[in-house]
Amino acid sequence: MTTRLRYAVLAAPRLFDWRALLAWSRASADRARQRRRLAEMSDRELKDIGVSRADAVAESEKTWFRGVLSR
Repeated sequence: MTTRLRYAVLAAPRLFDWRALLAWSRASADRARQRRRLAEMSDRELKDIGVSRADAVAESEKTWFRGVLSR
């Protein structure tokens, strides 16, 4: 029986999805990059996209993981 148990443990499904972690990591990095770019925009550029300076500052001050945990 010991042999069967050992093989059953080896054949168990993976509990960790590396692809999901990689996707989450890429999305977090992309979100951080976009927030940095938003903070660097001029008032004219912000007006073109319809975002106020106050909204841009508030968004750029969020942490890199903000938005991921609220889902």
